[in-house]
Amino acid sequence: MDLPTPTNNVWQLAHDRNHLARSVRRLHLPPMTDKALADAYDIQNLTSGFADDPFPTYHALLEHAPIKRFPDGSIMISRWADLDMVYRDTKRFSSDKKVEFFPKYGDTPLFEHHTTSLVFNDPPLHTRVRRIMVGAMTPRAIQAMQPGLERLVNGLLDDLAAKGDIDLIEDFAMRIPIEVIGNLFDIPHEERGPLREWSLAILGALEPSLTAEQEKRGNEAVVEFCAYLADLVRRREANPGDPDTDVLTRLMEGVGDEKLSEVELLQNCIFILNAGHETTTNLIGSALHALCEFPDQKARLLAEPGVIETGVDEFLRYQSPNQLGNRMATEDVEIGGEAIAAGTRIHLCIGAANRDPRQFDDPDRLDLGRRPNKHLAFAGGPHTCVGFTLARMEGRIAIGGFLSRFPEYRLTGQGSRSGRVRFRGFETLPGQVG
Repeated sequence: MDLPTPTNNVWQLAHDRNHLARSVRRLHLPPMTDKALADAYDIQNLTSGFADDPFPTYHALLEHAPIKRFPDGSIMISRWADLDMVYRDTKRFSSDKKVEFFPKYGDTPLFEHHTTSLVFNDPPLHTRVRRIMVGAMTPRAIQAMQPGLERLVNGLLDDLAAKGDIDLIEDFAMRIPIEVIGNLFDIPHEERGPLREWSLAILGALEPSLTAEQEKRGNEAVVEFCAYLADLVRRREANPGDPDTDVLTRLMEGVGDEKLSEVELLQNCIFILNAGHETTTNLIGSALHALCEFPDQKARLLAEPGVIETGVDEFLRYQSPNQLGNRMATEDVEIGGEAIAAGTRIHLCIGAANRDPRQFDDPDRLDLGRRPNKHLAFAGGPHTCVGFTLARMEGRIAIGGFLSRFPEYRLTGQGSRSGRVRFRGFETLPGQVG
């Protein structure tokens, strides 16, 4: 039997202690911090319990090591102000992952995908691809989706009412983004089955530490996804859709003289499908869980349905669906008063920044009316999420509709999380609506 290292023993004891401290914070007593937790934390060597509740560690990092240096030479920053600065400065902090990802993936489909997609590139490629993508995801196209989204949610709610005992993820949260994005690309319903598994496999390969099986499945998923999309593109070339509402047709057309190459088109279609799928599932599932943790906020939303407008952003802040980002310093820089050498890989701890008490009053409390709420769940600067308007609309209609239909819903178990640290959400969440 493998015994834990002494360092991990310290980490685990500190984590368990701070997990109990979260219950104390619910009583609005001073939070308990532990420098040992911050000192022992290593993103490449996480112990059990972290993925279930990373927030004790995040609080420790914010307090004791807001710029945390790891043995591999990389650093993690956790303060909101530092992340905000890095997001806005694309010159000194690069999103291009070719240097970082080649040792991790080698010459593989995963490497081609992640180094071609919008999120992992710098200007001028990022600027060109983003302009085309924004041109495709117009307010008109997104607004046109609202009636269909409302019908979808109402249909799912009808199904839930008939079942009584449900899984809030499988029966509700995960079904919404797959259908929405399928509609955005006008993918035939009978062909949408593999989308979720492809997406989970590709995004799972972004974890800080990979198993051989995760890498194998991620590469297979990219190949299968690209093959499917190439066939879909050929069919769309023969029968173009309405460019005002069909994102795929609009991406194929480009903007003016700017066109996407075939590789850019396929890989960024995968990016859009992936980016809008798991994050939205996590938003909806985590929100329904949080409302049970904070019954006062559930009662508030029932009494004031309009508070869902600010509530969606608070759900995004409180349990950010995407917990980690990455950059690389292109020159010698200073962050938070510390010198950072050129070439340093930087982990952006979104989950911690969105709980930073320097930016958010009482950050461990869910406050659906929180204003201002400059969370970083959609990143920031030039890399602000292209689909944030669509994500907010999905969250507003799904969460608000669910609570309106089932005001007395309750959880019947703890559920299970994905075990991943980059994307935070539930795989299962049993509940009852009857």
